[in-house]
Amino acid sequence: MIILVTLINTLISVILLYVAWRVCQLKQQLAYIADRLSAYESCTHAALNKAPENIYLSQQNIYNLRQRNQALQIQIQQVRQIISLLLLGRQIWQRYFPKLELISGKRTVAK
Repeated sequence: MIILVTLINTLISVILLYVAWRVCQLKQQLAYIADRLSAYESCTHAALNKAPENIYLSQQNIYNLRQRNQALQIQIQQVRQIISLLLLGRQIWQRYFPKLELISGKRTVAK
């Protein structure tokens, strides 16, 4: 009977030793995972820490570009209007003074 109790106690001790060893391995794995997650959190924090400020600056830059673009669009429209007026003036000139153009054209050819 004492041998049976000793064997059962030894078997229980071996099983508990194995469980303790597995718990120790699990603890090491969890510590490694926790360290990696802390490193990832640190990198993420460093990357995203200035994100709101960068977003705000980007929005300001976009607003400034749109303002400059709007001013340039107005200038382009004005240049187009000037070109249109010049072309209209040329058409009117050609319609009402065609002979002057032919005479001036012949003089430049003769020279």
